[in-house]
Amino acid sequence: MTKKGMYRHELKYQICPIDYYAIRQRLRQVMKSDEHVGANGRYVIRSIYFDNMDDKALREKINGVQKREKFRIRYYNDDFCFIKLEKKMKFNSLCMKVDARITEGECRAVLTGDNGWMLNHSSGLVQELYCKMNSQQLRPKVMVSYVREPYIYAAGNVRVTFDSKIRSTLFHRGFLEETVADIAVTDKPDDIILEVKYDAFLPEVIQLLLQTECIRHQSYSKYGVCRRFG
Repeated sequence: MTKKGMYRHELKYQICPIDYYAIRQRLRQVMKSDEHVGANGRYVIRSIYFDNMDDKALREKINGVQKREKFRIRYYNDDFCFIKLEKKMKFNSLCMKVDARITEGECRAVLTGDNGWMLNHSSGLVQELYCKMNSQQLRPKVMVSYVREPYIYAAGNVRVTFDSKIRSTLFHRGFLEETVADIAVTDKPDDIILEVKYDAFLPEVIQLLLQTECIRHQSYSKYGVCRRFG
């Protein structure tokens, strides 16, 4: 389980299908699937990212600003019964995420610019987004969708995920629709993003299982990739 209110290490790798199958096979020997996955061991994530007219969040990522933050609304498997507002904070390779549950009605309201209700919300995070929607002019910018295959390991609170089929609604401004109108954004259809998150240390057994000749740690932002065309 991810601990709230503390920074965690986050490593990302762009891998090919051959490395994916090899690493997954090894990880399955010692790691467990996340309890929320479906029968196929995966789930679909959709995240609606906020940014301002100057693309502050995007430019900070491109320019390598050490300390930055992004707001997003996230839900899973197209189920609107469980929706979260999240703020993700980055400091170099460390990340921290705080979140708050919101209802479908509240989500649809903020996406259409109706945010007066947010000022007196019980969640401080919702109130913070309200302030920044007014002071920084944050607005919903794009929806990022992908399929995630997650694994967990108790020691070190390790979470390893394989993300594939990354898609963007860059040229379509509708959100929370029954049919999502999006496009693929990866260079190759079978590109996969391997993410490794952990607390203070990464156990040696996991380090060994992740090793291959081809993969290299790199900076990768799904939001950035989904905005690279505009």
